[in-house]
Amino acid sequence: MKSNHVVRRSKDCLRPGCIPLATILCMCCVLSLGSDVRADGFCFEAAASYAAGTRPYSVAVANLDGDGDKDLAVADYSTNNVSILKNNGDGTFAAPVNYAAGTTPYAVFAADLDGDGDIDLAVANGFSANVSVLKNNGDGTFATASNYAAGDGPYSVAAADLDGDGKADLAVANFFSNNVSVLKNNGDGTFAAAVSYPAGSGPRSIYAADLNGDGKRDLAVADASSGNVSVLMNIGNGTFFGAVSYPVGSSPYSVLAADLDGDGKADLAAANNLSNNVSVLKNNGNGTFAAAVNYPAGSSPYSVFAADLDSDGKADLTVANFGSGNVSVLKNNGGGTFAAAINHAVLSGPSSVIAADLDGDGDSDLAVSNTFSSNVSVLINCRPVCACTSHGDVKADGAFDVFDVIDLIDYVFAGAAQPITDPTCPHVDRGDVDCNGVDDVFDVVYLIDFVFSGGAPPCNPCACSPYPANCP
Repeated sequence: MKSNHVVRRSKDCLRPGCIPLATILCMCCVLSLGSDVRADGFCFEAAASYAAGTRPYSVAVANLDGDGDKDLAVADYSTNNVSILKNNGDGTFAAPVNYAAGTTPYAVFAADLDGDGDIDLAVANGFSANVSVLKNNGDGTFATASNYAAGDGPYSVAAADLDGDGKADLAVANFFSNNVSVLKNNGDGTFAAAVSYPAGSGPRSIYAADLNGDGKRDLAVADASSGNVSVLMNIGNGTFFGAVSYPVGSSPYSVLAADLDGDGKADLAAANNLSNNVSVLKNNGNGTFAAAVNYPAGSSPYSVFAADLDSDGKADLTVANFGSGNVSVLKNNGGGTFAAAINHAVLSGPSSVIAADLDGDGDSDLAVSNTFSSNVSVLINCRPVCACTSHGDVKADGAFDVFDVIDLIDYVFAGAAQPITDPTCPHVDRGDVDCNGVDDVFDVVYLIDFVFSGGAPPCNPCACSPYPANCP
């Protein structure tokens, strides 16, 4: 299938003097070319769509075929299968290959379940009351599913080492039986009988993370019918204390755990389907949580995920809005507070979103399953690439010469126009030759010494890498 990307970053533009096409067409820092190109640090190419099975409800990302690129696995609830879309190596994807799962698969999770180094799949089958495990043959193809009984209405599954033996166990949220099933790994990717723990009403999503800092994976569950998040603390051997509930918005469909405020503790975020917002619950430091703070998203949020989308070191939030056909991105302001949502169009009925580096350029892209349009949207992060220029190249012509010296002297001593900044990276002031934050006589002396006497080069010379150090 051919991608409909409007811009592709040139991966072979790594030589001095070469300005990548994406640098010209996607100057996110300074231009606004519609809803997909922003001046606030977020920039995504227009969504490219790839066919999946019928009614895809969940998407997972992992290197399934061992080639180093991130592939997609999609749970298709109307066709009772999992679609595998292999990455072509550049963030575009091949046609899907389908593998049978159980009845009405609602969620898929990718993890090494049998300890052989390959990524296998676990699938929660909503109407067959079980979990399918599809073992990887080692090349991104999968063996016939093995099914393990769970509770009634498994809507979500997570894989994590819950009992500390180094093997990935399974945790399942059972919507109709109002509980969580834990299936311990026998050590070879087969699983023991499920043990159930009560949760709230209508558990729809489950996430495993160390919430209290004791090194053991706890469970967070979004209880859609009771409007809360249940937290089940791990006793230490893969058994769990009783659920403690925290109110969020109305009908939470999704929950995740991530360090949102930078204190090293896992906080919680929940996507609230009926209140059209995202709840953020900060960790008090001991696995208890402060009252939820709500942030508006789009219409009928189904899924939330956290990742650093603007490369500032903080975890931002992205939300799949089932009712409005878009994904919201909420920038982390620092301290676990979030800016107003910015929406990016996908297709019909987005039900799941996940962030990962899909095109291999080092930043996080988005993959979204679109239930009603039976496809997956991929939004490539087009964070701006600095042109091959640096401090000291005052005229921005790729050379360091007498004309740069003249322009800098005119600015510093005669009040001429300030040396231009890099159009794709306004953090770079070409006249600030010594990188001290001002353009002054010392920069003039520094540049003269470099141009005429072979002195030290200007600070932060651009090596024409995708993300130079001087373009944070």
